[in-house]
Amino acid sequence: MEQSEQEILKRSKEITETYFQFLDKHIADVVSGKVDEFMEINQIASELFLSHKHLTDTIQKETGNHPCHFYDLKILEEAKKMLLQTDRSIAEIAKKLTYDPSNFSKFFKKFVGQTPGQFRKENKK
Repeated sequence: MEQSEQEILKRSKEITETYFQFLDKHIADVVSGKVDEFMEINQIASELFLSHKHLTDTIQKETGNHPCHFYDLKILEEAKKMLLQTDRSIAEIAKKLTYDPSNFSKFFKKFVGQTPGQFRKENKK
């Protein structure tokens, strides 16, 4: 492998790691109320000094999935934590995650296969 190919691969990994770190911090900022709403992928790309296309292509090449896929998964992770570790209502959790409650339920069910209420009932100890 040529040195330039290695540098490209190294940069791809770096971009992917930076994207994941950014998502974790950004989602934490939304949940804590520091930030009012989730950024679009193009805004995140801009924050990382990349074009939307470059970010998308790089994440897709590195992971096999679109950046939105991981964004959704990380939001769901946060939602599950809140459902299991707090007594907040589903509507409150939806609002905290900047969703309209009915859209949140649809989003959650699409990925998890259960409504937030079913998930909470079955998994909360």
